[in-house]
Amino acid sequence: MKPFHLFRTLAGATVALALISSPLMARPHKADTDKKEALYPDATREAPKLDLTSKKDQKAINEGLDAVSLGDKAKAEQVLEPIVESSKSKYAQALALQGLANLKYNDGDVKGAIGTLQKSLAIGVMPNDTYFQLLYELAQFQMADEQYQATLDTIAKWRAEGKKETADSYALEGNAYYRLEKYPEAIAAVQKAKSMTDKPKESWDQILMASYAQSGQKDQAMKLAQEQLAANPNDPEARANAVSVLVNAEKYPEAIQLLEKARAAGTLTDEKDNMTLAKLYLLQAQSSNDPAPNAAKAAQVLQDGIAKHTITGNSETYKLMGQSYEMAGNSDKAIASYNLALPQATDGESALRAAHLLMVENKFSQAKPLLEQAIQKGVKHKGTAYMLLAETERGLKNKPAAIAAMKQAAQQPETAEKAKAWLKTAGVSK
Repeated sequence: MKPFHLFRTLAGATVALALISSPLMARPHKADTDKKEALYPDATREAPKLDLTSKKDQKAINEGLDAVSLGDKAKAEQVLEPIVESSKSKYAQALALQGLANLKYNDGDVKGAIGTLQKSLAIGVMPNDTYFQLLYELAQFQMADEQYQATLDTIAKWRAEGKKETADSYALEGNAYYRLEKYPEAIAAVQKAKSMTDKPKESWDQILMASYAQSGQKDQAMKLAQEQLAANPNDPEARANAVSVLVNAEKYPEAIQLLEKARAAGTLTDEKDNMTLAKLYLLQAQSSNDPAPNAAKAAQVLQDGIAKHTITGNSETYKLMGQSYEMAGNSDKAIASYNLALPQATDGESALRAAHLLMVENKFSQAKPLLEQAIQKGVKHKGTAYMLLAETERGLKNKPAAIAAMKQAAQQPETAEKAKAWLKTAGVSK
């Protein structure tokens, strides 16, 4: 029977979407006597004249936008939709559309929010400060809708016409470039963002690390991860980033050391981190001339995690534990672990492993029902399962059943040749 293989699906570099700020709620523009400093003083766009003269419209706009802010969808639609349809003021229509766009976004209809916000901007009567703030919001909406090139185009327009640069805008740009797998551009944008503030956000470094890793700059990714961890030694996210970078660089002992340090301190409480540690020990075991010590450590991590409720005791966990004990040379605990996996197992792999170990100990009567269960639930190597069943039946002195099982093995491409040879030796012609 071929040895099992542990798939390398450990911690990977994952980057969350940059958080989108609360939707901007533009209000009817105050008179020019308001001395509030302009947000876009150098904008190339000529500020339009406002045409909101109706006090009734102004009151309705404020009432509708208040309803949006309070999450009162029914009232907001009741107040704002008539303004869009019948108000003589283009400015009032634009404000109402903007409110409805935010309502759609809050309701999870991102595409609808984008379309409605684009209609609001297209009317063209917003004051510059409102117009450019909403244009930036459009870029955020497009990012949330995975329209990455559109996000970049909107940011470019916002920056060129608004004549404004912010750290957040470059971080958003970097995120969009990362999603488009344009890693050098992503790196440049995030580095620009970090250079513009003394309080860069952690999510920016995640994008930067992932971009370094994806572009082959593993040393830069590792350096950044180590800096982040040094600055936040007790931060689970910083540790996870550092472990991810080390795993991607195949520096498994260093990754294990980080995770074990957290486990010793009692801070390794995330299930994914605990499972990663166990799998790392198994990877080390598989590549070692003496797999037993690291395999035993993997089993211990899983055992402790289940006991402390940091790992869920499900079929996959018990299957992994069985593999760990099997590699460590502890057949009894391996069989017990595989048996714990059986009730919830969706396939027959754990039953097959347990049966094979029982056969090694000549416990054929215990192995047979497990093999039958494995075949019934389904295994990757069906021919192997039938050959093991044939050997089990032979061990139980049941030659007709052994021949029947071997005939089944002969129908599987992977075992056909061996099974036919066995049958020929046994004097079975067909």
